[in-house]
Amino acid sequence: MPEIKYFFATISPFTYLAGMRLEDIAAKYGATIDYKPVDLVTLFARTGGVLPKERHISRQEYRAQDLNRQAAKAGLKFNIAPAHWPTNMAPASYAFIAARNAGGGDLGLLVHAMTRSCWADDKDIADDAVIRACLEEAGFDPSLADSGLLVGAETYAANLEEAVDCGVFGAPFYITDDGQRFWGQDRLDDLDAYLGSRVG
Repeated sequence: MPEIKYFFATISPFTYLAGMRLEDIAAKYGATIDYKPVDLVTLFARTGGVLPKERHISRQEYRAQDLNRQAAKAGLKFNIAPAHWPTNMAPASYAFIAARNAGGGDLGLLVHAMTRSCWADDKDIADDAVIRACLEEAGFDPSLADSGLLVGAETYAANLEEAVDCGVFGAPFYITDDGQRFWGQDRLDDLDAYLGSRVG
């Protein structure tokens, strides 16, 4: 059975624009998904990336155009200038890790609910009430927002180290169990085709 390591960030617009397509692809091939939230700001710093606000204006303008195009292509509501971005990724990431460890809900939907909260619903994903609402929407106990904080912090840090070691430099980032890397929601079709070639 194929496994996909999925590195994502709870405030990444491109993670939001992936929607639930990864989950659909995994179901198609009987693959499992290992969800790994990462600190995208630190990941950029560790791997030579530049934060959007520090990029040349031409890159910022292109990013804005491309995000809007990708949102239209995916049929997703999108706000290019959300009120609560950037914000602290850690609280939502810790809650996600607690949900992953507890089980009982839909992790793919939880990723989407968290990122949608920022990029479509204009909510602060660092806010406890927003995190609780996302947990509940995805079928998890909302109280997980306040549990496992030490484990969450340790796992979050370990995910970052694993990401760097595996060659991850952005989000969303997908790695198959045989080491094939796919960066960005616009490479999901390539991931789909690759998994299809393995089982075909």
